[in-house]
Amino acid sequence: MTDTNAREDGIRGDRAERSRLDGPPDVPAGDIDIRIARDGTWYHEGGAIRRRRLVKLFAGILKREDDGAYCLVTPAEKRRIAVEDAPFVAVEAAIGDGVVRFRTNVDEVVTADADHPIRVETDRASGRPSPYVHVRDGLDALIARAVYYELVNAGRVAERDGRSVLGIDSAGCFFVLGEIGDDA
Repeated sequence: MTDTNAREDGIRGDRAERSRLDGPPDVPAGDIDIRIARDGTWYHEGGAIRRRRLVKLFAGILKREDDGAYCLVTPAEKRRIAVEDAPFVAVEAAIGDGVVRFRTNVDEVVTADADHPIRVETDRASGRPSPYVHVRDGLDALIARAVYYELVNAGRVAERDGRSVLGIDSAGCFFVLGEIGDDA
């Protein structure tokens, strides 16, 4: 597994730095028919990419542009891809010793903290929560429903802005998972 926190702290910094490079201004750029579905499945030209190592390779060069576009960036080219929701899915959580650690579908490990916050967006029409954790460089992971329920089960009630909320503590931070009255 790749520890995203460690990479950001410089311990595997070479790979992280390469993924942040924009490349020279004359590199070919454009779209490529790669799509990441909401469930974390990567597709190329309509077919699922089944080689896990290839997906992990692509994930390592994935970058989010200032305009919100997702790109695969190498020193030779930059190609935009489509992302339905978030590029990663948090498929597992380890909760204990005051921290919550997530493992993504591409085996990146991230600890929820001030630099890697958990946030929950609620769909206005359906009222369904969509929880996310920030992974790196503007890239988030959708927290899988079963993992979200683990967080809810381990959470605690607190008062925020005069409202009762359910949240979870990690690395000295409290992350709101939902309001008590809204099916959290």
